Amino acid sequence: MAELTTFARPYAKAAFQFAQEKGELSQWSEMLALAAVVAEDAAFRKVLSDPALTAEQQAQAVIDVCADKVTESGKTFFLTMAQQKRLVLLPEVSALFETLKAETENSTDVLVVSAFEMSDAEQEKLATALKAKLNRTITMSTEVDKSLIGGLIIKAGDMVIDGSVRGKLAKLAEAIQS
Repeated sequence: MAELTTFARPYAKAAFQFAQEKGELSQWSEMLALAAVVAEDAAFRKVLSDPALTAEQQAQAVIDVCADKVTESGKTFFLTMAQQKRLVLLPEVSALFETLKAETENSTDVLVVSAFEMSDAEQEKLATALKAKLNRTITMSTEVDKSLIGGLIIKAGDMVIDGSVRGKLAKLAEAIQS
């Protein structure tokens, strides 16, 4: 994974700088996200790694599937990646692009996993608290995982706050065993 990120980083930075200069961050974000989904598809991965296809054909396959979301500069970008045999890195490029975009916009995506469905008021209160703690604009999504028993797990970037009953029981069991 670290190796893929290392190869993907220059492409993500170049795409981000270009999109930022042109004022097209949202457009590039959508285009790269769609291309990433396409590149993650098992059947399409075979197309991207098929040695019988030229770089132009592989790039054109991505462009054709993404259709109206691809700009002229996006076509050039995909062709450049194809010529370097890097189209398989599109998911990593998209993720790194989104990280750069979030840093610039001073925002972060937060995933809240709870044992039970959270009300709108609870979600709003938690989003306000997280915004104050992280000093960023928050985009929050929620999931329900009954195995947590109670409490929450909050994931924001590389930060994880485990306030679940399951997590506390695991810590207690670990403390007892040591």
